[in-house]
Amino acid sequence: MSQNPAFAPALDAVDAAIVSELLKDGRASVSAIASNVHISRAHAYQRIASLRERGVITGYTATVNHAAMGLRSSAYVTLKLRQHSWRALQERLSLIPEVHHFALVGGTFDVMLLVRAADNEALRRVVFEVLQPMPEVMDTQTHLIFEDHEPESPDA
Repeated sequence: MSQNPAFAPALDAVDAAIVSELLKDGRASVSAIASNVHISRAHAYQRIASLRERGVITGYTATVNHAAMGLRSSAYVTLKLRQHSWRALQERLSLIPEVHHFALVGGTFDVMLLVRAADNEALRRVVFEVLQPMPEVMDTQTHLIFEDHEPESPDA
């Protein structure tokens, strides 16, 4: 049974080291993780299973070059919403293929999206024809991304 993250205990040194190893290489074998963390393979397996059960590890993913995938135009798009419309909007945002991430935030706007599209025309279509007409959206601002960089793991 997963714990409520608001009440989850902080990670101990071993769990933190395992998470660090997986952040460096999500495809690392349990044996390699165990060796790097200096614990037995069985102990590493149990710890990883526990981290998954507790909701600390939620999945594994690949890091990709979006431009090489044909997504050459990216922007952060901020939205101002009508009051009490966040719940209704979440599901619709998750259905837009060009929206790669979205977050409810505090400040001068309510939601921040990372939008990746084939080109500026496709990006324009998402903003003007998909996002702006949504009844929950009062205003948008688009911040083009000229260069994209993923930070390296501090342990890399």
